Amino acid sequence: MTEPIPTSHAAHRAARRLALAAIFEADFGQRTPASALERQLSDIGADAETAAYARQLVEAVVRHRDSIDARIEQVAPAYPVVQLARIDRALLRSGLGELLHSAATPARVVIAEWVGLARAYSGEPARRLLNGVLGRIADEAGLAAPTRGGGDRESGRSRSGGVRPPR
Repeated sequence: MTEPIPTSHAAHRAARRLALAAIFEADFGQRTPASALERQLSDIGADAETAAYARQLVEAVVRHRDSIDARIEQVAPAYPVVQLARIDRALLRSGLGELLHSAATPARVVIAEWVGLARAYSGEPARRLLNGVLGRIADEAGLAAPTRGGGDRESGRSRSGGVRPPR
């Protein structure tokens, strides 16, 4: 039998999905991320902890979007932000928003959660891209222990530090 996820973990996991959906929806230009999120929170009747964390994530992405996009382009120049699929762009922005602007969750957990969401909502190439970009930025920011031995095939990070395009 598996252990139940503590309330805060479950709330944060639900909040990530809601924030991702709001950032993704806003990319179509019909709503702001905040209004998309509020509509979703109302529709599902989210608990206070989930709603608060989702709002924090969306606010981080909205407030820091330009610097987040610049970091993506710096770390993964083969993937211009404007050319990414909308879901991949939303995944990267949301993941970086949480990684860089939310101290509530350890970097390794943030990376694992967003890589899992990438796998669920986009696929293997996006999973590798998120793992590489989030991992490299976490390393550069001193948020995670540096990787050993240069390149990491699984993460998508090359020995030169850039993110490799998928094969």
